[in-house]
Amino acid sequence: MTDRSILQLSFALFVLASCNAEHAPEQEFVPIPQSLEELDRRILATPSDPALFAQRARFHESRDSVRAALNDWARAIQLDSTSAQWRLGLGDLYYRKVDLPRAEAEFTKAARLAPDSTEARLKLAELQLVQREYAEAMRWANDALRLDDQNARAYFLKGWIHREAGDTSLAISSYRTALERDPGYYDAYIALGLIFAQRNDPLAMQYYNSAVDLRPESVEAWYDRGMFAQENGLDSVALASYDRIKLIDPRNATAWYNSGYILLEHQQRTAEARAEFSRAIAELPTYAQAYYNRGLTYELEGTLDSALLDYKRSLALAPDMDLAAQGLGRLQQMGMKVR
Repeated sequence: MTDRSILQLSFALFVLASCNAEHAPEQEFVPIPQSLEELDRRILATPSDPALFAQRARFHESRDSVRAALNDWARAIQLDSTSAQWRLGLGDLYYRKVDLPRAEAEFTKAARLAPDSTEARLKLAELQLVQREYAEAMRWANDALRLDDQNARAYFLKGWIHREAGDTSLAISSYRTALERDPGYYDAYIALGLIFAQRNDPLAMQYYNSAVDLRPESVEAWYDRGMFAQENGLDSVALASYDRIKLIDPRNATAWYNSGYILLEHQQRTAEARAEFSRAIAELPTYAQAYYNRGLTYELEGTLDSALLDYKRSLALAPDMDLAAQGLGRLQQMGMKVR
């Protein structure tokens, strides 16, 4: 009845993307200008400067103008074909477009152009990981560590590779090594929290607490903390975590739903639970589970007409929701006309 599977899927995608965003010190930062007109004027004045085309490519990417960005990256490369930086930029764009063969080609060229740089190698490790080519991913991560044995991102990727390959013991070891190299590595705390949460190990809470300390506004970290607490009998901690999410993102329907679930299933506070489910529905009108659980609060209180309406809404949104069908069956046994 909870959304852990959705969270874990989104976490996998988030982690691989955030590796580029937060742990890429070697790739020179290309600022994004505020004005396209200003950039156009600078390019007209100095048309042989590849950095200007790279800046305009970033500008177009920030506006989702993919074709224009591709053209500008191509121009930057044409002006300076020996720069790994432009290859990485173009590869990143292909990666975001999920054009993995072209992304791999550009990252590979960047790795050849910069034999002493870890950045392209780590991007190649990520790319191979996405494609479940674990041996190749590990080869690139180890190649980066050969160049820099203190690289936290490389150890984090090794942990992710081990986990995907099914070896959680080695995954834990690699994630912890990443934290030894960089105690502020948020993603490693989240990854370790997920592993220990699957084991119902209290260490998960310690890792989640570290994550929220690092990023007090992270909905992801508060949600993970709340789910672990919810599944391990720590209702007050779970409710406090979801309340924090509501402050950060009041429109987060899952936080309202999960609060309602605890109030209903763990504490039998039906009226308060119903208010939470109603807010979840207000934020996400297609939330079939919230309709079902709100219907259940009505049924438990004997307001059967309202329960009937919510069970029907739930089934209309999710025809395979057995719980809602069972709810209608119970109402029918009570003598209500269900159809």
